[in-house]
Amino acid sequence: MRLRIVTPLSVVVEEDGVLVVRAEDATGSFGILPGHADFLTNLAISVVSWKNGNGIRHCCAVRRGVLSVSGGQDVAVATREAVLGDDLATLGETVLARFRADIEAERTEHVETTRLQLNAIRQIMSHLRSDRRGARIFS
Repeated sequence: MRLRIVTPLSVVVEEDGVLVVRAEDATGSFGILPGHADFLTNLAISVVSWKNGNGIRHCCAVRRGVLSVSGGQDVAVATREAVLGDDLATLGETVLARFRADIEAERTEHVETTRLQLNAIRQIMSHLRSDRRGARIFS
């Protein structure tokens, strides 16, 4: 099989002769062998691993993404961020923890942004209401 892992900035992995690919989505971990049916899924923050023709296992931590299988031979992963490594323990402990912390920070940032937007809308509504009352008094 052919495996490609890409981010918006680079092609992280492009390898032919891959024997098996393992990844994880919301339903759990799964494997892909040559001849797999066409497939599309959203990946969780996880480690994508594969074994090449020499039997060597490689790993890549991904910060979510989309995995597709086409023609039973082409496996592609598109992700925001990917970190290569051959030590699964290191990837699991450090990189995935950082990815999860980044996601949590983004959630907090989103909540704060929403809060600011709501306050701005309340202020605008307050000024619009007071302008309407003032217009009635002077009419």
